[in-house]
Parts: sequence; structure tokens; C-alpha cells
Amino acid sequence: MRGLLVIGHGSRRDEANATVRELARRLATEPRQDDDGCAGRPPHSTALPSLAGPAGPRPWGAVEAAFLEVSRPDIGEGYANLAGAGCTEIVVYPFFLFGGNHTRRDLPAALDEARERHPTTRWILSEPLGLHACVVEAVRARLDDTLRELVDAAKHPTS
Repeated sequence: MRGLLVIGHGSRRDEANATVRELARRLATEPRQDDDGCAGRPPHSTALPSLAGPAGPRPWGAVEAAFLEVSRPDIGEGYANLAGAGCTEIVVYPFFLFGGNHTRRDLPAALDEARERHPTTRWILSEPLGLHACVVEAVRARLDDTLRELVDAAKHPTS
């Protein structure tokens, strides 16, 4: 069975950790959206037809959130939860904006250590968000929202 481990940095702020947990929950429970894709990327419905797994259109038999630092569960615990659920193939998504020491060094080291405790498993690490076309579109949407707020504020000054 294939599992998904969503890894966040970890924070003392509960709301930051809640975002990572919510992403994991949505990836576990919400089906892919049929859409037109983001700029430069094919729609979901045609991009990955061969990845449907034991969970039907969702390729994950189990999904866990984990954290690199500060928060629990840590990477070893999240990995162990997936292995305990019967996952032998673990796809790891680093919920980080860009690659750096954490994604190139720290995460692989922690994942190798976890795999040593679960030798019947293997893992593969996804790329972080980076400049994926959909990220660029999401940034544009956030900027559009901000510009609308700016226009509204100019129309209705508070002072």
C-alpha cells in the first residue's frame, strides 16, 4: 500500500502546525478536482491517470502529517504510523516553499533513519512548491485580492 507523509517545518504556533495537518487531511479525504490545470500544466484528470491506488482516485492508502522540528508527531513517528497501517511505499511531500538544507539534507537523513526501523518500506521525496506554475497562479490570486482591498480602502477611507 502507498502512504503519503506530509512534512512541515514545525512551529511553536499551533495555527502554523494546523495548516500542515489540514493539508494532510484534505489530501486524504478530498478527491482531485477536475480543472483546466494551471498555466503550463495539464489538467489533473489527464495528468496522472496511472496513479490511482488502493484508495480509488486518491493514490494514498493512508496519510499522515509530521514535523521536522519542535512539533509532534516527528518524522519518525509519522513514518512509523504509515508503516503500521501497512504502507510499504511512502511518498513524502515537504510542505516547504523552496528547496534548501532541510529538503536536501535533513529530511532525507530523518527518512533514512525511519526506514532503518521499517526495512520493508521505501520512500520517495517530492519537490517542494518552488515556482510550480500553480504557485505562480496562487500568488497572482493573492495579489489580486490585495489590490482589491487597496481599491476598496481608497473608496472608503477610514479617516
